[in-house]
Amino acid sequence: MDTDDLSIEAYDAILRKSEMFHHDLTLQFGVLTSFCENENEYLEKSLLTITNWESNIEQSTRSIFYDNIPELNSFKSVLKELKEAVKGIQKIPVDKRTYEEW
Repeated sequence: MDTDDLSIEAYDAILRKSEMFHHDLTLQFGVLTSFCENENEYLEKSLLTITNWESNIEQSTRSIFYDNIPELNSFKSVLKELKEAVKGIQKIPVDKRTYEEW
């Protein structure tokens, strides 16, 4: 799938929120879409990815951010926000999510 296939809710909660924090974080979530067949799989993999990053936050910052590495507590906070946002989207039935019309 592609980022264009995400619902507006998922796009805003993950990609826009991560972009507001740091472009390099957005790249990680954007690339993740190419490994997913649908939005539900993307949401699950996003949660797993966030959990993996949280498990070794210092290593994660070195592998995610190319320059202008954020402060660890800020990164931890945004990961927590992203995790909660993803869980919120998972509660919305797929047929109730909105999509861009191309």
